[in-house]
Amino acid sequence: MRAQSDIERIWSRSGSAALDLLLMRGESALDAGETAAAIGHLTALTDHAPDFAAGWAARAAAFQMAGQTGPAMADLARALQLEPRHWPSITLLAAILEDSGDSARALAAYRESLGVNPHQPDAADGAARLSVPPGQGV
Repeated sequence: MRAQSDIERIWSRSGSAALDLLLMRGESALDAGETAAAIGHLTALTDHAPDFAAGWAARAAAFQMAGQTGPAMADLARALQLEPRHWPSITLLAAILEDSGDSARALAAYRESLGVNPHQPDAADGAARLSVPPGQGV
């Protein structure tokens, strides 16, 4: 998936070393489970780079991890406004919709994400899970 890696690398570059460092710190904090620190770094990033979709997407993930679905949804909307093909954001949106019980919209979002990038195990699993006819699921 070299093309996928290349696209993700391009998306992660803001054009500023300082802002890229904020993204890296936010993502590292998120990986470490430090959601408050991640949200802090990523809020600084979105404040200074409001047109940088990856910043909004990363902060959405941090908000969701912190159980703050409303702010996560708002950040996903901004990320997708800036970059409609940002498949990680579409997939996170699908997962949030699925968790909230909106299976139809979640399935549509998983399928949309797979239409942009068919090489996503999480999106493929979500679409398969929601495509199971009622009464025939696990």
